[in-house]
Amino acid sequence: MRDVAVISTAQTQYKRREIDRSEVEMVMEVVDAAVGRSGIPRSEIGFTCSGSSDYIAGQAFAFVGAVDALGAWPPIQESHVEMDAAWAFYEAWLKIQTGYADSALVFGFGRASMGTLPETLNLQLDPYTLAPLGIDAIALAALQARALLDSGRYDERDMAEVAVRSRRDAKRNPVAQLRGDFVADDLLAESPLLAPLRRHDCPPITDGAAAAVIAAAPVAREVCKSPVWIRGMDHRIEPHQPGLRDLTMSTSAELAARKAGATAAPLDIVELHAPFTHQELILRDALDLGEDVRINPSGGALAANPMMAAGLARICEATGQIRDGKAGRALAHATQGHCLQQNFVCVLEGE
Repeated sequence: MRDVAVISTAQTQYKRREIDRSEVEMVMEVVDAAVGRSGIPRSEIGFTCSGSSDYIAGQAFAFVGAVDALGAWPPIQESHVEMDAAWAFYEAWLKIQTGYADSALVFGFGRASMGTLPETLNLQLDPYTLAPLGIDAIALAALQARALLDSGRYDERDMAEVAVRSRRDAKRNPVAQLRGDFVADDLLAESPLLAPLRRHDCPPITDGAAAAVIAAAPVAREVCKSPVWIRGMDHRIEPHQPGLRDLTMSTSAELAARKAGATAAPLDIVELHAPFTHQELILRDALDLGEDVRINPSGGALAANPMMAAGLARICEATGQIRDGKAGRALAHATQGHCLQQNFVCVLEGE
């Protein structure tokens, strides 16, 4: 296995609605910043991979248009995943492992504000048995939250405390969308949005983009004073039909973390892509996170949830925590699909 490191990252300011820039302009910002910080000339980056969704963009082959942000020259080797860009990150890492490239640029973007996101995400469901029902992502998450509460492991106050901590920690994150000081009692006094979920239990609609440059060890050590090493990655899936699994557990996240080597040594911080408060509780159990592990110091997806970039943003945030000396070993997590159906885990370490 080749040692590979994250050598630079970039994120846009996350917003409820980006009205001043197109997807291409958002991607240009993060690509220019990530490449500029990497120390690698753009012409020498060996591979590029992006993550986005044409359904969210509202047009076919929207990812092709985003390539305009990379420039027309020099020619590049480019790929795309119709997934969160964390999976593009995985593909880029594989390209370097095979020797196909020594460095890679990864980016993801989404403007979920342009449509009705819950209805759009309905298209991820089984087209014969679930999608025709019109059930959306929030409704399915509410079913999952109810199952967790009925299990007796957590209550609604535990969920509210996740939101309180996330929004409080987001005050230190300059790109976060939602931040501030909240009190659990005040949140619990609000009427449910879709019982048992209240508004604070759900992710904000977010527009934004993120990017990262990774490189094999010889290149990383040459251009970067503080490379953040990728020590392991894995991704696993649950059955597509939610009724075929226990929604209060995430066996795929647990397996992905174990296969990625997360249990080999203590973790300092964990950046979880948990769009709903109860999903953080489920992931904490799945990953067996102790009290000494700091969770989502960035605020996580409850502070900003750019579709198709939120998972890559967790990698960016974990990398930043290590680079700033706030952590030596971190785990970044991404999810895709309803009710934590697909889970990706990346273990990162500093020098």
